Amino acid sequence: MPAQPVIAVAGSTGAVGGRVARDLAARGIPQRLLVRDAARAPELEGAEVHVAGYSDPAAASALAGVETLFMVSASESADRVEHHRTFVEAAARAGVRSIVYTSFLAAAPDAVFTLGRDHAATEEMIRESGMSWTFLRDNFYMDMMELFAGDDGVIRGPAGTGRCSLVSRSDVAATAVAVLRDPAAHADRAYDLTGPEALTLDEVAQKISAVRGQPVRFHDETVDEAYASRAVFGAPRWQVDAWVSTYTAIASGDLAGVSGDVEKVTGRPAQTFDEFLGAVA
Repeated sequence: MPAQPVIAVAGSTGAVGGRVARDLAARGIPQRLLVRDAARAPELEGAEVHVAGYSDPAAASALAGVETLFMVSASESADRVEHHRTFVEAAARAGVRSIVYTSFLAAAPDAVFTLGRDHAATEEMIRESGMSWTFLRDNFYMDMMELFAGDDGVIRGPAGTGRCSLVSRSDVAATAVAVLRDPAAHADRAYDLTGPEALTLDEVAQKISAVRGQPVRFHDETVDEAYASRAVFGAPRWQVDAWVSTYTAIASGDLAGVSGDVEKVTGRPAQTFDEFLGAVA
């Protein structure tokens, strides 16, 4: 019997990559976990651990023999695109055949959400690498919405009445696993990963309040107010721009589209926000 193609999973210590790695292990699919710190790697049946960071030119040795790479986008930073470039180039040198990359909905060089521009640049470098690719363009995660509220239960930002088709991390991970199990069937395709409904942040707050029994509300700031209210954190300008543009991207309508790609790839409907909240209650 021929050996199974080697799948490498980057980001297995994180929320999405960890779900993907555990799902593959539960299915008995061998994998190579690429981590920066071996001590933090999950202990999974059939998984071997290799130490390799995105900015490490020597990552090619950790990727040797890999056919399909699941690449979770790196942590937000001013130079994230360069970290991605180093890693993609290492994958190409190692002979990786295909990359499954977690991008962002409406990724574009001029995306309203400033970090969406990083994803557009990364998509372009992957296309130019010669490897086949699949882009999972996630919308904002349902999992993060409760964290948007301050200690006073208020979600603040200049989102207006814009809508966002939030997606759960579990649906993104399930889609990734489906692609990794048959990458050829999804080669050179981009999937928009959203939930089945587009909600305003006022509706998001109402739903959280109803399920949690704690009052949460949305306050629509102006852009100037948003920058002022975040100035106290002393974050660099690129980071504050990303925080504020999270809301202005919703206001723009760029993130309101509802896609059926989760169900198309996984065979099951995407979670609604109500279902997500009930599952983590």
